[in-house]
Amino acid sequence: MTGRSVVSLALALTASAAIAQEPDSAELARRALERRAVEAAVWGMPLVSFDAMRQAFFHAGAKYGDVLYLTRPADWKFQTTTPNASSLYVYLNFNLKDGPVVLDFPAAIDAGLFGSLSDAWQAPLAEVGPEGDDKGNGGRYLLIPPDFKGEVPKDHYPVRSPTYNGYGLFRAIPATSSDEDVAKAVALSRKVRVYPLARAADPPATRAIDITGKLFEGITRYDETFYDSLTRMVSEEPVQVRDFVAMAQLRTLGIEKGKPFKPDRGKREVLRKAIAEAHAGFVQRAAAGNPWWPKSKWILPASLGPRTFFNYLLPDRLEIDERAMTFFLGYGAPRRLGRATFYLASFRDPGGEPFRGERTYRLRVPANVPAKQFWAVTVYDMATAGFIRESPRVSLDSYDHKAQRNGDGSLDVYFGPKPPPGKEANWIYTAPGKPWFTFFRMYGPGTAVFEKSWKLGDIEEMK
Repeated sequence: MTGRSVVSLALALTASAAIAQEPDSAELARRALERRAVEAAVWGMPLVSFDAMRQAFFHAGAKYGDVLYLTRPADWKFQTTTPNASSLYVYLNFNLKDGPVVLDFPAAIDAGLFGSLSDAWQAPLAEVGPEGDDKGNGGRYLLIPPDFKGEVPKDHYPVRSPTYNGYGLFRAIPATSSDEDVAKAVALSRKVRVYPLARAADPPATRAIDITGKLFEGITRYDETFYDSLTRMVSEEPVQVRDFVAMAQLRTLGIEKGKPFKPDRGKREVLRKAIAEAHAGFVQRAAAGNPWWPKSKWILPASLGPRTFFNYLLPDRLEIDERAMTFFLGYGAPRRLGRATFYLASFRDPGGEPFRGERTYRLRVPANVPAKQFWAVTVYDMATAGFIRESPRVSLDSYDHKAQRNGDGSLDVYFGPKPPPGKEANWIYTAPGKPWFTFFRMYGPGTAVFEKSWKLGDIEEMK
């Protein structure tokens, strides 16, 4: 064999080996499908998170026109993303397919009551209460569907929604932690009413359902059923121009408006891998952010959201990545962040290591926190952004008079699977083997927060 023949044979063998290593058309199609499924999860995260809460609302025995409420602060059974464990929540879902819906909101007398109304994409439509049109004096808000052509009654505050579905999340704040003041806040919660405008002349009674101590499974499931939920929401909501490209891409997954979603076993497996990848991305991006104070591990969990009223529309793009991260972390965003509430998040210790559930940490809260109503520090499971399941204690706040204060008025908060000896009143549970993070919230934040003249130290591991 000549030298040229040997070279030719070697090249042929190399080419054959390369061809053999290339994926076949079926594998290429599977990879393309998986990429589309990951992007669909990022795009649809707000819708699916909304639907998870709506399904929990239905499973609680509620229907449209009902209101859920708590008679005491939430414990671990209130499985939504980053809830407060100090306020008394009031939650409702609405559907505008049959026409406008009235939210009759009571005046904030003897307790605080405020919150926001959001569409199915979880973009806040309006604030309600002291920061809303009613200025805390109560009033009727009219939730208007996208295709409504009628007149708005003059004594109603109009709230136009681009979606048929949406929700209201409100917080009842007792004047103090006394039983009497808590009872007043609960009574105020029960005065929230919801009914169709068509029945305004003789409105039906609003059923208030107490879910205190009951399991409320309102957190997104990061498995293949994510796409079943996405299909349900796509079928129910009008398509906005900004989403035309996404709708075309969803067709490759078999998700199409008005058509059943019936993936076979092979496609289900692709969807499982895709949502696992998307979920890992949500977790990773959630911990990113700019420090509030120089070199601090306390960060603002979102920056673009407040600047765009949480619709994430910029002049040249729709920022779906940050939108997905935001609604992996939470829900019920106000239209204007920082007026009624302000909060910071921490995911790492001073050395940059993620918080680990089997270790013990300490946070020193300085005296005179600039919060007119109260402050709270709350722990969440990094994988779900909800309360750690079976947690005996999820939060500590300034309402707690059993917590031990230091001589200078500061307070030490301990995090770990067990409290340090003698520190049970100052302890918040973390689960061994589970990464966690925390929010520090201030209700009625003072100017010292925004001027940064008041500073919160980092959470440090106890050796």
